[in-house]
Amino acid sequence: MTDKIALVTGAAQGIGYACAEVLAEDGFRVVLSDINAEGVKAAAEKLDGDHIAIPCDMGDMDQINAMFDKIEAEVGPVHALVNNAGVALPGNFLDYSLEHFQKVMDVNVTGVFVASQRAAKTMLVKGIEGSIVNMSSINAVVAIPAIPAYCASKGGVMQLTKAMSLALAPHNIRVNAVGPGSIDTEMMAGVNANPEAMKMAMSRTPLQRMGSAREIGNAVAFLASERASYITGETIYVDGGRLGLNYVC
Repeated sequence: MTDKIALVTGAAQGIGYACAEVLAEDGFRVVLSDINAEGVKAAAEKLDGDHIAIPCDMGDMDQINAMFDKIEAEVGPVHALVNNAGVALPGNFLDYSLEHFQKVMDVNVTGVFVASQRAAKTMLVKGIEGSIVNMSSINAVVAIPAIPAYCASKGGVMQLTKAMSLALAPHNIRVNAVGPGSIDTEMMAGVNANPEAMKMAMSRTPLQRMGSAREIGNAVAFLASERASYITGETIYVDGGRLGLNYVC
């Protein structure tokens, strides 16, 4: 698949970088994007092969379109889009600012919509039967009161995934999502450092461990590949069994 291009947003570290790494191993030429310009450049340089980095704020619609202009002009059309970039911005619901709520929605939902629409339009023009994989969360289904905007946004991603999959199915463009549970990334560093917090996290995780970013990357790469050629409109939850649990372990 050396002639196929994959774009991964939020790819400077953690889950995004793991997605880029597995896709590169699967033969894609990967474009890594992130708001952290230096971090994403370093991430691209770590990968074996001819991969590139493009800084982009996924909350800025003009930057998203400029990124696609650059990719299409200098690299080629995107065959696989991974909408991984996201923000949480925790806060108390009663004091939560509209500014923070809108910022989360801009990046986590509107950015996904704009990037997906742009990628899909080019796929249609080029006759590409491509794949879009969105990063949802178990918080699309179960809520945490301290992250109201994040929960709302991931529910939106889940439904947007379904709507896009139906719209693009006649063109053989598949759209799916991955919903991580407790994953050992920088966002979970505070839990790792707190035995009580870790105990609570594991009490709701039947496999009794955190997942790895690589395990999320594997699921994303599967959905982006021909191995998932008859799967569209689905969210695969990679959560150690959490959503199936109706009591603590």
